[in-house]
Amino acid sequence: MATEYGQEYGLDGRPGLSGSTGRRHPLPAALRAPVEGRTWRELGYVLLSLPISILLFTYAVTMVSLGAGLLVTFLGIPVLAAALAGCRGLGSLERMRARALLDLEVAGPEPLRMKKPGAMAWMGAVLKSGASWRALLYAVLHLPWAVLSFVVAVNLWVLGWALLTYPLWFWVLPMYAGQDGVQLYGDETHRVYLDNPFEITVTALVGLLLTIATPWIVRALTMVDRLLVYGLLGPSRLASRVVELESDRGVVVDTAAADLRRIERDLHDGAQARLVALAMDLGMAKEKLQEDPQTAARMVDEAHGEVKTALQELRDLARGIHPAVLTDRGLDAALSAVSSRCTVPVQVEVDLAERPAPAIEGIAYFTVSELLQNVSKHARATWAGVEVWRTENRLMLQVVDNGVGGADVSQGSGLAGLAERLDAVDGILVVDSPAGGPTRVTAELPWRGAHVR
Repeated sequence: MATEYGQEYGLDGRPGLSGSTGRRHPLPAALRAPVEGRTWRELGYVLLSLPISILLFTYAVTMVSLGAGLLVTFLGIPVLAAALAGCRGLGSLERMRARALLDLEVAGPEPLRMKKPGAMAWMGAVLKSGASWRALLYAVLHLPWAVLSFVVAVNLWVLGWALLTYPLWFWVLPMYAGQDGVQLYGDETHRVYLDNPFEITVTALVGLLLTIATPWIVRALTMVDRLLVYGLLGPSRLASRVVELESDRGVVVDTAAADLRRIERDLHDGAQARLVALAMDLGMAKEKLQEDPQTAARMVDEAHGEVKTALQELRDLARGIHPAVLTDRGLDAALSAVSSRCTVPVQVEVDLAERPAPAIEGIAYFTVSELLQNVSKHARATWAGVEVWRTENRLMLQVVDNGVGGADVSQGSGLAGLAERLDAVDGILVVDSPAGGPTRVTAELPWRGAHVR
């Protein structure tokens, strides 16, 4: 049973970990940062940003200025459209550079929407696309930031390593350059050099501090680059929302189709088969009614039992579609009814001043029902609890059990399907289930009042 529970839920309560444990590095992050690959990639990004931003800025300003100047003629529109299209293309290269050096995954902006093919339609789509103007804005804004980042990063990096390696330079300068060290001050009468052990040690320590701090300063600089790439070269918030809603619609359609197939299968294999057998038994009983009344009576009695069984299966199927008690009396009574069928004692607490919308109420009922089925089948628990309450504009559900734990929504199990169903209505499923238990599953749904249709 524990094995089945592990297969259903996984062996780790945290998504994506699958029970693996990461090894701790012997050196702290501050000390190993100057030699880490991530640091060198971010420094390379900053160094490349200056020439690339000069190219972007020059192209954008030149082409847009040319297009704006030619707007008095027809040539201005195609030139301006070509300028924006070029900025979109250069933006794609910038997303690739951010992906390679900053490990930043940014989806491409929404594609051009043309109502009909043709050059005029393409130019109109480019000029009306918000992504095109955001790419132009990126090309203009990135240059001053690239200059600042380049100057800060290069100066700090060179100064830090130069001071850190000053003991080596102090040996080189008197030996090969004929100087007493690095000169801090000099005039006509006297000069000050870093030439005694104390000054050399302090210089190296300052260099060490700068060398350690520089990677974090460069990382902070690249955070602004990440924001620029994500905000100006990625999809707009509206486009992202449209894609999300399209994905959610696909999940809803697939879920509805799966539910219809399940209902059809249950009817075909259950109640329908029993009713067919019942019709045959009654036909045989009718034939034997005159010849052998006792056998006919026995067959009618067996048919009566089959009718009861078929009715019970139909009630269970109707309850699985939408229970009448949920419609008539709400979540409190419906959850109490479904909890009574659980294999372990369940404590139900519903704290709602009003009923949610029927669609949200139905999703909440089936969420708790499926979670309690998981408790019955896999948890090996002796107790479970269900809590339902409202917080601001969200409906909160929580199912707790004291079973073996190990629930994991990332393993592609029934919990994953449940999470997809909740996500289709902007809901969230959070699983906290360490190995050994207890398991706490929290679902969050948007609140809509019962008057909303």
